[in-house]
Amino acid sequence: MSSLEEEERLVQMVHDFIESSESSSSSSPSSSKCLLSLQHHHQPSYFLTLQEILRSGNSEAEKEVLERVKKHLVMRSRRDGVLLKSSNGLKKWLVRKLKMDGFNASLCHTSWATSSGCPAGDYEYIDIMVEDEQTEEPIRLIVDIDFKSQFELARPTQAYKELTNILPSIFVGQEEKLNKIISLLCSAAKQSLKERGLHIPPWRTSTYMHSKWLSAGCQKCSENIESAFGRKNIEEENRSASVGNVGNVAISMVKNPKRSAFGGGSASAAGAGPGCSGLSSQFSNMGINCC
Repeated sequence: MSSLEEEERLVQMVHDFIESSESSSSSSPSSSKCLLSLQHHHQPSYFLTLQEILRSGNSEAEKEVLERVKKHLVMRSRRDGVLLKSSNGLKKWLVRKLKMDGFNASLCHTSWATSSGCPAGDYEYIDIMVEDEQTEEPIRLIVDIDFKSQFELARPTQAYKELTNILPSIFVGQEEKLNKIISLLCSAAKQSLKERGLHIPPWRTSTYMHSKWLSAGCQKCSENIESAFGRKNIEEENRSASVGNVGNVAISMVKNPKRSAFGGGSASAAGAGPGCSGLSSQFSNMGINCC
C-alpha cells in the first residue's frame, strides 16, 4: 500500500466517524449522550494508531542518529548553561556536529507559495542520507528538533492533548512515517477545533503542515558549514568541548562504514502560530522525549 493510499485511509477513517456520529445523533432521543459515547470509544483508536505509527520503522540507523542528536543537544545546553531554543544557528551547529560524527547531514529549507486555503510559508529541518540495512539503497531520514510544538493548538480538547503528549520533541524518521503522523494529527486537530467551535487556522491545515517537511520546493544548504561558523569559533568550541568531555561526559565516536558511500564524515563539508517554538521548555529538566 502506497503512502498516498494510507493517508487516504486515515482521512476516510475520520470522515466515517463524523458521519456515523451525525447519523446516530439525529436518530436517537438522547443524542448528546450517544455522541459523547462515540467520541469516547473513537479516541482510543486515534491514540492507538498514533502509538503504532511512532513505534514502527525504528531502524538501527534511526536509533543511532537520535542518540547522537540527543547527546549533542544535551552537551550544548550544559556547556552554555542556558535553555536551548530552536533556531537556524542551532540547526547549523547540529548539522556540523553530525557531519563530524560521519553522517551525511544537510540543512533543508522548504518554501511554498500561497494556494487555496494555504498561506505561503517556509520551514527548516535537517535530513540525513543513510543506507538501508537490507537493500543498501539510500534512505532519507528527516530530523526535526522542535517537532511536538508544530502540532500545538489553542484551546485543545483533552483527547487532542493526549495525542500530542505522546509526540516526540525530537523526530527522526522516514518521510512515510512522517506523512502518516501529519495526516492523523491534522484530522484529530480538525475534530478538536470543531468541538471547541473554532475555525481551523491556516497554519494547521493538512496542506500547510505537509508543506513544512514534504514540500517539493526543498533546498539543501550547499554552503560550507565550517565557513559559516568561522574556523576561529570552531577551534574555540573544540577546546571548550575537550575540557568538558572528561569522564562520563565524553562521547565515543563509533564509525559506521556504510556512511562513506554517501559522502558523510567530513568536518568541513557542506494553534498557537507558525512561529512558535516549544524546544526551550523540553530541555528545562534535561529530559528529552524522542521518537
